[in-house]
Amino acid sequence: MKKTAVFCLSALSLSVAMAQKTTITVAAFPAVDDIVKASLQAWQAKHPQVEVKVVGREYADHHTAMTTALATSTGLPDVMTIEYGYLGRFAQSGGLEDLDKAPYQAGQYASKWVAYALAQGRSAQQGQVAVPTDIGPGALFYRHDVLMKAKLTESDLTQSWEGFIQSGQKIKKDTGAYLVAHARDVKDIVIRTGIPTGHGVYFDDQGKSVIDSAPRFKRGFELAQKIRVQGLDAKVNAWSNEWGESLKRGTVTTQMMGAWLGGHLQNWLAPQTSGLWRSTVLPERIATSWGGTFYAIPIKAVHKELAWDLIQHLTLNSKQQQMAFEKFNAFPALIEAHNGDFFNQPVAFLGGQKARAEWKASAAQIKPTMVFKNDSVAEEIVNAELDLVLTKNKPIDQALKDAQRLVQRRASR
Repeated sequence: MKKTAVFCLSALSLSVAMAQKTTITVAAFPAVDDIVKASLQAWQAKHPQVEVKVVGREYADHHTAMTTALATSTGLPDVMTIEYGYLGRFAQSGGLEDLDKAPYQAGQYASKWVAYALAQGRSAQQGQVAVPTDIGPGALFYRHDVLMKAKLTESDLTQSWEGFIQSGQKIKKDTGAYLVAHARDVKDIVIRTGIPTGHGVYFDDQGKSVIDSAPRFKRGFELAQKIRVQGLDAKVNAWSNEWGESLKRGTVTTQMMGAWLGGHLQNWLAPQTSGLWRSTVLPERIATSWGGTFYAIPIKAVHKELAWDLIQHLTLNSKQQQMAFEKFNAFPALIEAHNGDFFNQPVAFLGGQKARAEWKASAAQIKPTMVFKNDSVAEEIVNAELDLVLTKNKPIDQALKDAQRLVQRRASR
């Protein structure tokens, strides 16, 4: 009887313990979902009573699902992953916790994260709605073999935008390769140049569109038009099948994106081109951000304190941040994680170049810019107007005025 009683008591205790086990949910997109999964063993050693469910969706599907979840307050995760391009929209939804407030008090860790990335997760109205986990310092990736055939050097591409375009002319003449995949790529970099403190790419600190007043937009449109008129772009969009093929075959010489593109090229876009690519600074040594990943906590999440504890593990743990960089090419937002030996190791895919040190230097020069609710709307309108300039010869001044009018109209709704 005693053995039976002990057995029953033990079974009851186990049942109670299992019943008390807490499940928190993390919603993410590739490869952030894999990074979270890889980090869980260490975190769950401190929280054995917590099970973490990682819900991974493709990039677009994830953000669509999170948009719906915030709008309806249903299907909300405890930890929400947000890519930079969606920050403004999500920040203004009013559905995310201000992480500067108790019990989070993220402000005490502000000096630990890259300053410009932390600023991107801040909304003037809603506070610190997200904290960064990885960043995308802008870089120029180029086909070294194509440059050699054209008898050009890296500095020919980077000294000035005019020199960049002249190099494209020689590349086209000597090798038949295009300079860039799409003229829009150049515009995207130029309009992110020289943004005043407290302003965003498309809006000033008062939320007013600056598209027809900031000179960077006119210059970006003019350079893109020159590239198109001279036949230097392949007219293919990033992430299309045609774009991927152009990177594999070397029919496009350069691609300007975040430093993370190197990992994508190596792992799945063009692994067979190892040794043919190099990375360098953007033309005119522009230091700008291209993407990045953030974690947020919905106001109506169920397990907020556990969610914040996990976010701290993912973003403030140096070993975790370095692991994410080494295994998944997620460039650390944590400054302390920039001191590892990994940064000084040669990158075989980039011909043995020590590219990570240069990416780190670029990240340190990027100035903070703000995000706004209508950034994605403004980007869509500006791109549509640029397409009219490139394909219909619409006057640039008129295109910028029309873009300004349309953005202001949409923003005032």
